[in-house]
Amino acid sequence: MQRNRPPSPQTVTVLRALAADPSRWRYGYDLSSEVNLKSGSLYPILVRLADRGLLETSWEPGVGSRPPRHLYRLTGAGRDFVAALTAARSERGAAHPRPRPSEA
Repeated sequence: MQRNRPPSPQTVTVLRALAADPSRWRYGYDLSSEVNLKSGSLYPILVRLADRGLLETSWEPGVGSRPPRHLYRLTGAGRDFVAALTAARSERGAAHPRPRPSEA
């Protein structure tokens, strides 16, 4: 059974970071630094997005003593998904602005 729940805020942050330059391959470590997520949170998100066809993955061969590295970038479906998220957020924000905390 497939669940249709909205993506977590962390997932949205990762998607937006990838959408900033959707054709560029990104290393997980660089994404982790950019979005301030530890690897234990980031990599499960990347795996889920890849399993859903929103991310394309590739391996960069190791050079010298450096091990191979995994690379990520958005697919066309991933770009469409981010665009839909952005549109939905814009509509929701315009229709239902969030109340501001009262200043004391």
